[in-house]
Amino acid sequence: MKQFVSFTVVATLLSIVPAFAQVSVDYDHSTQFSQYKTYTWGKVKGRDGLWTDRIQSGIDAQLAAKGWKRVETGGDTTVIAFETTKDQPTMQTFYNGFGGGGFGRWGWGGFGGGGFGTATTTTEDTKVGTLVVDVFDSKSHKLVWRGKESNDLSNNASHNEKHLTQNLAKMFRKFPPS
Repeated sequence: MKQFVSFTVVATLLSIVPAFAQVSVDYDHSTQFSQYKTYTWGKVKGRDGLWTDRIQSGIDAQLAAKGWKRVETGGDTTVIAFETTKDQPTMQTFYNGFGGGGFGRWGWGGFGGGGFGTATTTTEDTKVGTLVVDVFDSKSHKLVWRGKESNDLSNNASHNEKHLTQNLAKMFRKFPPS
């Protein structure tokens, strides 16, 4: 019985724990990032005006921490950021028991009596947000760096904002590339 309870707890936790954020970075390895000290915003697009401001402020903070200065025009680089959201189907399976009987010491049924019980699977849509941050060389208009993060979104704006801050910190951890 103890193993059954442990299995049920683990299965339940796995079904309700959200996916971890995915953060990735790529850049032009031939670019000398030491030549860049300033940036100008090209465009920022969030899902609404509140998120546009949060995204821009978060990126400004990360770049300032790296010694880059924001200028209104004529920056060494141009930064463009855009966020998209989509619904992603997620399957959740819940079990109502494993029956009794003699499958080894666990008593899960199967061999020698009992059964596996029933499982119910439902599909729910999970809203996933993706933020892409591009840094272009302002003179050549060449993309020199791209950061991307995807994360499950909740209905709690404060929770989502906290994750945005954490994910931007991960994105810019090794910025600028050496």
